[in-house]
Amino acid sequence: MAVRGREIKSEPGRPVARGVPTTEGPRAREGRRVSAGLASRLLFVAQAFLLLVVALTPAALAQRWEIAPEAASGWLGKREPAVAQRFMVSAANPAAVEAGLEMLRAGGTAVDAAIAVQLVLGLVEPQSSGLGGGAFLLHWDERARSLTTWDGRETAPAAAKPDRFLVEGRPIPFVEAVRSGASVGVPGLVRLLDDVHRAHGRLPWDRLFAPAIRLAEEGFLVSARLHVLLTLEGAQAFSPAARAYFFDEVGSPRPTGARLTNPEYAATLRRIAAAGADGFYAGETAEAIVAAVAGAERPGDLTRADLTGYRTVSRPPLCSQYRTRRICGMAPPSSGGLAVAQTLALLEPFDLGQGRDLAMRPAAMHLIAEAQKLAYADRDRYVADPGFVPLPDGLLDPAYIASRRSLVSRTAPMARPAAGVPDRRAALDFGDDETIENVGTSHVSIIDADGNAVSLTTTIEGAFGSRLFAAGFLLNNQLTDFSFRPADREGRPIANRIEAGKRPRSTMAPTIVLDAAGRVEAVLGSPGGGRIILYVTKALIGLIDWQLDPQAAAALLNFGSRGGAFEIELDPSFSIDALIRPWVSRPTMWYALAMRAMGHEVTADFLTSGLHIIQRKDGRLLGGADPRREGVAAGE
Repeated sequence: MAVRGREIKSEPGRPVARGVPTTEGPRAREGRRVSAGLASRLLFVAQAFLLLVVALTPAALAQRWEIAPEAASGWLGKREPAVAQRFMVSAANPAAVEAGLEMLRAGGTAVDAAIAVQLVLGLVEPQSSGLGGGAFLLHWDERARSLTTWDGRETAPAAAKPDRFLVEGRPIPFVEAVRSGASVGVPGLVRLLDDVHRAHGRLPWDRLFAPAIRLAEEGFLVSARLHVLLTLEGAQAFSPAARAYFFDEVGSPRPTGARLTNPEYAATLRRIAAAGADGFYAGETAEAIVAAVAGAERPGDLTRADLTGYRTVSRPPLCSQYRTRRICGMAPPSSGGLAVAQTLALLEPFDLGQGRDLAMRPAAMHLIAEAQKLAYADRDRYVADPGFVPLPDGLLDPAYIASRRSLVSRTAPMARPAAGVPDRRAALDFGDDETIENVGTSHVSIIDADGNAVSLTTTIEGAFGSRLFAAGFLLNNQLTDFSFRPADREGRPIANRIEAGKRPRSTMAPTIVLDAAGRVEAVLGSPGGGRIILYVTKALIGLIDWQLDPQAAAALLNFGSRGGAFEIELDPSFSIDALIRPWVSRPTMWYALAMRAMGHEVTADFLTSGLHIIQRKDGRLLGGADPRREGVAAGE
């Protein structure tokens, strides 16, 4: 088995180099720690200086209302892509990847593996996804040569009204809305897993739960990332039940490397393993969910009837051409598939550079950002739950794309563009969007031995969701993904307003790439809130135009625009040498200054993507896992 990722650890936070004897003494080790600490402090100063130089622009100040997704927690270092022949899993935690490989070794399908992976992620990476959230899943059936998508997005309870987060006509503070029972949507993940297993699973349903139950009962080691995020949140942010699980008696987060058990989660999994999705949407688990929502400091109105009435939706994929490939993603209520497709369609005639040596040229980065501005403008105005707000016709029509492309200059950035008008009705029906996005999300990519593939993006919305805990898992805060205001300042209804039974708009963009022969070439996706579209677009251009391997595409510096300023990553792999010899490594500052020279207003931030990519190339499977988080890619 070829595995690339984090090494096995002898103690929390310190990797063991396999096969290399350790000969240094205590004084040498202490000196190395002091040097590393000094370098870390110098790095912080350099990054902070860059943030002041390029982030405190008028554009940056105007965007301060936006809520960042999960915080940065470090960089795992340079890695080579994983290599395999038969099957592969790329996901956000080594224990979850191993659970998926266990199912594939047993002859399971990509769907079987995805379910096992997700159940473990909900335990070891609870800040990002879990039973209390929702997901979008793309499935490629190799034998049928067909692609289907599954919508397991959360829904608003039947009692939800458009003024849910308004008091005297004004939105309540965003954090107050998040940490409330009113933010909890009806979870869709478990129903999705059950439905897709019935359609494409091979192993017995209950077998898929064994790895997660074992870890929940025997305990798992708290990762460095989970510890960092708990430290940043603080115990006061959580409900009493969640606080007791994640923090000790004095409010300190569980330390990195601590063994944490979750018998409640194991019991919940056993109920679902025995009864299918009904073991979640009815009975003891459902009662615990409703009680947690009703018992919040700001109660919600989710009911048992809301839970039992939840249904997934199987939707046609949204596919478009780019170069010689077919890029397929989710249709609404996800905006990810459409925005990625529009961006690539706008870029199709431009030469972005072919090959690794021409990657990340400022002229290409400029064009990519300009195309993204136009895609975000349409996405913000028009995309919502299609059961409530039908998508206007023509958003990918070649004539419409050509008219939008005419707004792109090769040499100068445009101001924030207005949405286009793909048809007459679209110009009349929709108001300016006011949605605030905050996402704690994870992504899973899998190809099995038969060639079937799964691209699964899964979420509980913000990091740690609503911070409410029920039956061993966190509940989502997905309803804050709606616009808090139902209408814009001119009185026009906002497409993504809150309505009973409606699914909030998402930016998640699980993606499968088909080559010219119609075979799966790549499987990918990322967490990252409103920036997911930027990350997936970067990875696709990295794979296709710049011919990078999946690991290099995942690690590539993050950049782009959501309509306003040019956003660029405060590179977590940045080194002091990059300041001394910028012509060698081209650090963030080099790119920031290049984009400023082109007229862009630039903002810098820790753009914490979590790309997980598998590529089929030359008869092998290559895998990449984003070094900004703690995932791995592995296969056989």
